[in-house]
Amino acid sequence: MKLVGRCYCGSLRYNVNAEPVFQGLCHCRECRYISGGGVNAFVAIPTAVFEYSQGTPATFSRSDLDSPVVRDFCGECGTHIVSRPPGMPTVILKVGTLDDPSEFNPSVAIYTCDQRSYNIIPDGVATFDRAPG
Repeated sequence: MKLVGRCYCGSLRYNVNAEPVFQGLCHCRECRYISGGGVNAFVAIPTAVFEYSQGTPATFSRSDLDSPVVRDFCGECGTHIVSRPPGMPTVILKVGTLDDPSEFNPSVAIYTCDQRSYNIIPDGVATFDRAPG
């Protein structure tokens, strides 16, 4: 599967030539901060196949955590592109940055312990109170 996308202003572009490891919806408080309030729709992609085809992202990680997630974003418009969880062989790609998000088909909803009433989980999507084992 080929996935391409960009930030809002177009300064950053990326390509992925691989099937997603999984696709999901995260309801955790941290993702609501990052998304600006709603559920975080994401695609997990093997780190080795994710590459920027244009531009260099700015990064952010919290200095108050021992093993913080590193977040890539556009330094011009602020669009969050991927999260890089420590110790995981995947990047967490934000679905809203895909040029064609129509192929997004979540199979899991995680951190539903933090789910808000306005975030509806589609029928047939497996739910997990936290992260799956």
